[in-house]
Amino acid sequence: MQGPKLVTVAWLALLSLVNLGLFLVVWYASLRTITGQMLDTVALYGNSLGRRTVDAPLDVALNAISTVSLILVLLMIGVVAVARRRYSLAIMSAVVVVGSAATTYLLKSYLIMRPEFGVDPDRSGAGNSFPSGHATVAAAFAIGLMLVLPPAARGVASIIGATYAAVVGIATLSSGWHRLSDVIAAYLIAGGWAAFAGVVLVLNQRPSAVVTRADRPGWSLAAALALGSVSTVSGIALLLFVVERMTTPIEAMGSELLRVGYLGSALTIAGAAYLMMAVVLVSVHRVVPHRKAGRQPASMPVVVGTAS
Repeated sequence: MQGPKLVTVAWLALLSLVNLGLFLVVWYASLRTITGQMLDTVALYGNSLGRRTVDAPLDVALNAISTVSLILVLLMIGVVAVARRRYSLAIMSAVVVVGSAATTYLLKSYLIMRPEFGVDPDRSGAGNSFPSGHATVAAAFAIGLMLVLPPAARGVASIIGATYAAVVGIATLSSGWHRLSDVIAAYLIAGGWAAFAGVVLVLNQRPSAVVTRADRPGWSLAAALALGSVSTVSGIALLLFVVERMTTPIEAMGSELLRVGYLGSALTIAGAAYLMMAVVLVSVHRVVPHRKAGRQPASMPVVVGTAS
């Protein structure tokens, strides 16, 4: 295996481990500690702000996620990839979507239990909601479709896809379906599967695969990083403000503080969605082959034999 290709594989493997590690941190902090459960619950008590201001578009976003939509997106991914004669991309993009959805289902339904600490008695009988299936599918959709599109459409698709994943995540919070930790964990699952798919794609590339400077993400990566960083930092700052003032029971907290908790959670969700996409964009031009070296325009600088 050549040097640049080995570096790409190592980077993607590291990303898989980072996503797994962060998932475990979110799981433990949010489900196994009282403070984590309280912070999750604060946003649910303050989500009237979301329901009141953006209820209609959020409902549309949630209702768009279904078994039928899953099949339609998989078909769309397959059609685009086959039209471009990128059959391995069609397979691995489908793996990202199906693998992410299946992982979330198994974790939520069979492997993860939410202990009751008396923090949220109104939902004590609702069972486990970690991680969010809707947010997982939305994030996987965004990543899978972006992978099969040509480089010219990749930037716009990535920002639209990250925005859609963020809207769906916030919608589940605003509707009271899921907590902050449920959504963040969902993005980490989709990101982990994307990294795994990247490893498989790079390892199976032909020797003629090339990397072109023209395929490197430009404005889209900058936009995803900027939106993700600003939203995440702002959201975490608001959540830390709430943590310092949380009381038990949560019903005794003022409505304004609860709304701050909701706003902080919504901003953190949006930031996580954009950062998830930014991480994918960093290496997508090395994961997705551009064209065979023999068909490469002479005027365009290439690096032959590396992953793209």
